[in-house]
Amino acid sequence: MQARARVLKVERGLAWLRLSEHAGGCGRCDEPGGCRSVQITHAFGLPREEFALPTDLPLKPGDSVVISIPDGAPLRAAFASYGLATVLLLLGAALGSQLGAEGRADLFGFFGAVLGLTLAWAINRVLPRSRSWRNRLRLELAPEGACVQTLSPLPR
Repeated sequence: MQARARVLKVERGLAWLRLSEHAGGCGRCDEPGGCRSVQITHAFGLPREEFALPTDLPLKPGDSVVISIPDGAPLRAAFASYGLATVLLLLGAALGSQLGAEGRADLFGFFGAVLGLTLAWAINRVLPRSRSWRNRLRLELAPEGACVQTLSPLPR
């Protein structure tokens, strides 16, 4: 997955960037029949216009760059965020219901679901500290026009 951006400034090994294109979904958002699904991304506020990425490239303000992320990385991140929470919520609720005493299965199921979500939250707080996890989700920066090829991480 790739996106084009313009360099705003470079300082202390960080390139401050602004995306050049604002693509989302199928690209038919404003056309008749378009679902406007990209609007869901604005539910909690507008996305940040400027952000920084570490770089050792000799960039200067105004340069065009390509930002790339390895294939499959967004899917892995989504599964870790949403899939893990869903699975642990359901497992916790099922286990709690099974362990619940007569007439209290719902209460135990509720507490099991809360424990499952708490475990998912804890895992998602620790996961970004893992170097191998971060390497699988890394963003790469290259000057525009350079041949950028994102490779899948090597299997263990």
